[in-house]
Amino acid sequence: MNDNVKKIHEASMNILQKTGMKFYHPDAVRILKSHGIKMDENVAHFTEAQIMEWVKKAPAKAPLYASDPKYDMQIGGNSRYNGPCGGATFIMDTEGRTRPALFSDFIKLLKLFEGNPSYCLNGGLACQPNDIPTESYITLLALASMLHTQKCIFAAAGDYDSMETLIRMACIRYGITVEELKEKPRICTIANTNTPLYLDKNMTETVLTMAKYRQPVIIASAAMAGTTAPVTLAGMLAIVNAEVLATIALAQMCQPGTPVIYGSQSTNADMATGAIAVGSPEGALSYKYCAEMAKFYGIPSRAGGSLSDAKSFNTQAGYESMMTCMACKESGINIMTQSAGIINSYLAVSYEKLITDFEILDFTERYIRDIEVNADTIPLDLIDEVGHAGQYLIEEHTLEFCRKELFAPHVSVRGAIANPAEQFDKNIEKQTARLLEAYKKPEVSAEVLKDLKTLLLGQNIEETYIDMAIDS
Repeated sequence: MNDNVKKIHEASMNILQKTGMKFYHPDAVRILKSHGIKMDENVAHFTEAQIMEWVKKAPAKAPLYASDPKYDMQIGGNSRYNGPCGGATFIMDTEGRTRPALFSDFIKLLKLFEGNPSYCLNGGLACQPNDIPTESYITLLALASMLHTQKCIFAAAGDYDSMETLIRMACIRYGITVEELKEKPRICTIANTNTPLYLDKNMTETVLTMAKYRQPVIIASAAMAGTTAPVTLAGMLAIVNAEVLATIALAQMCQPGTPVIYGSQSTNADMATGAIAVGSPEGALSYKYCAEMAKFYGIPSRAGGSLSDAKSFNTQAGYESMMTCMACKESGINIMTQSAGIINSYLAVSYEKLITDFEILDFTERYIRDIEVNADTIPLDLIDEVGHAGQYLIEEHTLEFCRKELFAPHVSVRGAIANPAEQFDKNIEKQTARLLEAYKKPEVSAEVLKDLKTLLLGQNIEETYIDMAIDS
């Protein structure tokens, strides 16, 4: 075990016992009190024994089921899944110009993630459209996701009413009962803690509803070293760990065995500007330690992505994204959300960056796969036959292995090209078109569509917006 992990754990236990974790929701306070947690009004003070008793009830794997079984997920262990981007309010072009994200952008992103076989998870808050009502985000984006993907459903967090509606939507869409949903979970979401050391009402309602229906919930901190947390990474990680563990304990008290995922999107603040620095080496280290801490507690992990603070689609966007992606892949993060498209510190999505991030994912997956060493991959007889001045290009061994051994890029430009910059742009356009052309919308019966529409109309969501999701 990494000695740093043990020290962070011990510091977190000290924080939870001495400083405590604040829970703003009365339901959380009630649950904690009923389980013997010392409360100072709404601040919970946990002993190490109490925290570990409840954290140990969390399962080592969180299953998630898709409408197409080939995309079923077993989150945990050695699994590595990619998750879509999330939270951006703008769409950025190649020159760095931005415009507000639209509902049509959200659906286009769904289609692009759907077309990439590297993904088993789709949906979430891929972008935040400004042409649908904010109060209907959770429901409308979940509706669009359920109608446009056959993969596992990622959803946004919300209050009790929104989350209960989400559960009812899933049962209608997939033709299952609530008990069947509990048995085979269909929805995963993220509940963010607030740094330093509190959980707000909305996120509490997300955690408690997901626990009630035994759907996987990612408990994530998004601390910023130097502003919302100590500037030292060790100090920040101790607070992050305390927040996540306290919230996991709450989920287990609500429903023991609730599938939870240890999450962190924490990084540092830029000390010159106070702005978040998502593409920093400190961010990459934070994602690495998210994986380490999750392994220490025997819980699945979520962190990171292909992240950049770049203000346009440029070299910075490439090297920062490769670093943060590789940190997640090498450390064994089970779900790497924000895996493609995010630029300008979460503020925007770039379609061009999304396609190049897909390439980064392929590059890193090939690296992680490593090499296979055996008599077939070291062809001693062929090496002896070719000798000292021969070539291997036309050998049968090359033909047999070239496609499965060597990754063939979709975007990267190689060889002698007259105008490589122009070719690079064309490759991005071609790959985007290929993914969109290959997209096939899942078949959904008229009866299911009618029932979903009736449900949402009953939630006072305008028919115009429902039809936008259905007809796109």
